[in-house]
Parts: sequence; structure tokens; C-alpha cells
Amino acid sequence: MNESLVVNDSSATPGAGEALPWMEAESSDRNGSLEFSTAPYDFAINPWDIMLCMSGTVIACENAIVVAIIFYTPTLRTPMFVLIGSLATADLLAGMGLILNFVFQYVIPSETISLVTVGFLVASFTASISSLLAITVDRYFSLYNALTYFSEKTLQYVHLMLLGTWGVSLFLGLLPVLGWNCLDEPASCSIVRPLTRSNVMLLATSFFAIFVLMLTLYFKICKIVCHHAHQIALQQHFFATSHYVATKKGVSTLAIILGTFGASWLPFAIYCLVGERGYPSVYTYATLLPATYNSMINPIIYAYRNTEIQRSIYMLLCGCFQANGAYRSRSPSEV
Repeated sequence: MNESLVVNDSSATPGAGEALPWMEAESSDRNGSLEFSTAPYDFAINPWDIMLCMSGTVIACENAIVVAIIFYTPTLRTPMFVLIGSLATADLLAGMGLILNFVFQYVIPSETISLVTVGFLVASFTASISSLLAITVDRYFSLYNALTYFSEKTLQYVHLMLLGTWGVSLFLGLLPVLGWNCLDEPASCSIVRPLTRSNVMLLATSFFAIFVLMLTLYFKICKIVCHHAHQIALQQHFFATSHYVATKKGVSTLAIILGTFGASWLPFAIYCLVGERGYPSVYTYATLLPATYNSMINPIIYAYRNTEIQRSIYMLLCGCFQANGAYRSRSPSEV
């Protein structure tokens, strides 16, 4: 749901007789949305673009480690890690897209490259959000069908989910490149040029649908976890302590996951629906930047907290590391 961005700066001084194609206030076909500039080095680098590039750098580095660990560790081939790998790959591509956007924006300004960049970012962030939904579905089925979860059929379902996730993401990313953009019709531009308002509304509506579905699934997961904790507590005759601790841990984990996701993406998604192209671009930047933080936090929540990935990191950083205790693969419900 993101795009290649440039903010128009009116602080630069033009030469004699020169027009300023990036000045919005003096041109009827310009708007207050973020857009791609074709002007050379006649204005300072926008600090918002620097922050987006820095965010993309951190995102790319974090997720590159996760992708490398999962790829080179044979034991990390369960459905859970396949989905985490998909999420890390999507976030890695999103981080690279933010970096490339900054480079192309200030070094090789071109409308064609801008369209490719915005399509790349839309596809990457859509794949990231869709992968989060796939992980949620996987966690639900790991609890709902615990007895049959570790089967070949589960891995087939995971591959189908990934195929749908990346297929839809690629389709949405290609839409601006294939013509659904506002380059030839500025009046149809959204808060982010060159995406049209209808395109942005489609992306925002899709996000809300995914968010509601995730809320529903995590609510069901919470009910299952509480029920399981209650049953175990009754069997072990430690209802007051164990039931409270298990329930609190489960609810806290779900609150962190949903709270982080909602806090990151909801402001930008809401602004995509209510914002107009004439609004100051600072509003778009201020809501978009926190959305990128979700891809920065994802590897911490879904990967680095996992003991198997931690063990692989230790082995990578210190080849002499040896696990002393017995080791087992955890299910998604324990992550």
C-alpha cells in the first residue's frame, strides 16, 4: 500500500525565465499530494525522504538476516517458518524499494522509473500485509486442528496461501504500471501521485478487510488459548495461578501483534480514504512513515523472538556454539 514519493519544495530559487514544474501553488494541474519530480538538483533533499530511506535501510538489513537464516537452515522448513520467510522476503523487498525510491527520485528522475518503483512498493507492502494474514490463519489452524497440523496437507495449504498472497500482490503492483495511474489526468490523483484516488481507496479498503479478518481470527485464537489453559489448570489443580499466567501471556502477545499492526497502518489507511490531493503533503508523510515501521517491527515479533531462529543466529555468529539441551520444533501457537 505504499508508493514512490517526492515532496515538492518551494524554497529553491529559479533561474531567469525558468519555470518550476514542481511548484504546486502556481500551477493548476499540480496538487498537494506526494509526487514524482523531474526537476534536477535545484532543491534540497527533503528530510522526510531521508527518514523513509533510513527506515528502508533498517528494514532491509533486519529482514535480510531472517531470510538468510531461514534459507540456509534445513531444519526451518515447517509451515510456520515458510510463512515467516514469506513475510521477511516481502519486508526485505519493501525496504529495498524505499531505498531505490530515494535513489531514483534524486539521481534518475523519470516518470517511467517512478511508475515501476510505486508498483514495486505497492506489491511489496501488500505481500507483507497479506503474509501477516497468512500467519494468522496458520496460527488459528495450528490450534483448531492441532492433531492434524503437522501433516503434508498443511504444507500444501501453506503453499496455496503463499501463491494467492504473492499473486494478488503482484497484480495490485502492476496496476499503476499497466495504466491505472493519474499521469495523464492530474485531477484524478490521490494523496500519493501517480496513484489514482480509486486505486488508493481499493488498497485502503483491502487493508481494512484484512485487519478485520485478523481481529476475528485472533479473537478466536484467544478463546481457544484461554479454554486450553483452563482445561490444563483444572487437570493440574492449579487453577488460580496457571490459568491466570497462561491467559495473561496469550492475551498480551495478541495485543502486541494487533496493536503494532493497527498503530502502524491505520493512520495511513484512514488518510487514504479521507485525504484529498490538495492537502499538504506533510500529512501523507506523517502517516506513511509509521506504516513503514511495521516492516521494521515484524522480524522482531515473528522471527527474532523464536528460539529456533535465535539458535541459528548463535550458530552463525559463533560456529562453536553447541546446544546442550534437548531441542524440539515449536508450533505456531507457541510463537
